[in-house]
Amino acid sequence: MNTSQTIRVMLVDDHNVVRSGLATFLRAYEDLELVGEAKNGLEAVRLCHEKRPDVILMDLMMPEMDGIAATRAILADYPDIKIIAMTSFEEEELVHGVLAAGAISYLLKNVSSDELATAIRAASLGRSTLSPEAAKALIIATRLPKQPLFDLTEREREVLNHVVQGNSNQQIADALVISVATVKAHISNILSKLQVSSRAEVIAYAIKHKLVSL
Repeated sequence: MNTSQTIRVMLVDDHNVVRSGLATFLRAYEDLELVGEAKNGLEAVRLCHEKRPDVILMDLMMPEMDGIAATRAILADYPDIKIIAMTSFEEEELVHGVLAAGAISYLLKNVSSDELATAIRAASLGRSTLSPEAAKALIIATRLPKQPLFDLTEREREVLNHVVQGNSNQQIADALVISVATVKAHISNILSKLQVSSRAEVIAYAIKHKLVSL
């Protein structure tokens, strides 16, 4: 993770106009630095080896290699990179697919500049951001019966609620008056009980199965 004040950002989108617009957006914020651009997933994977960005803004629908496959490939080599999925689509399959691949956030391209800047900063700190449309897609597209809480304890449910809200481990510790180590232990137990492997998957799963109230 970048320890300086500047967050190194890479853009991945097959549309030149979109990349140009995002590049202009990034230049408006002193703490955000554009370090690379790619027009498809394959190019993004190659460029990551050279640029080592902190955060990637990843389109999903691209030729040669889509955003979900690129996210999975990049995180296999660089698990500390934070990937924000950005798309014009809100289909449930895309939301679940890219979050399962390891993306930390899911935003639609109609997001405002300030909202995107906030999401980038949050991602660099390990915090997830889901657009309202993405959260709605996860809920509405799922018509399965409500699932059991897999024996989550009351404290684990409290921690899960904070995770879904995008709070960091330190924020959860402060809110619940427990140590960060205890928070990490609770999150590890939650991951095991829900049979997921990442914070982003926990959020998607909890929303999908209505384990928390939005």
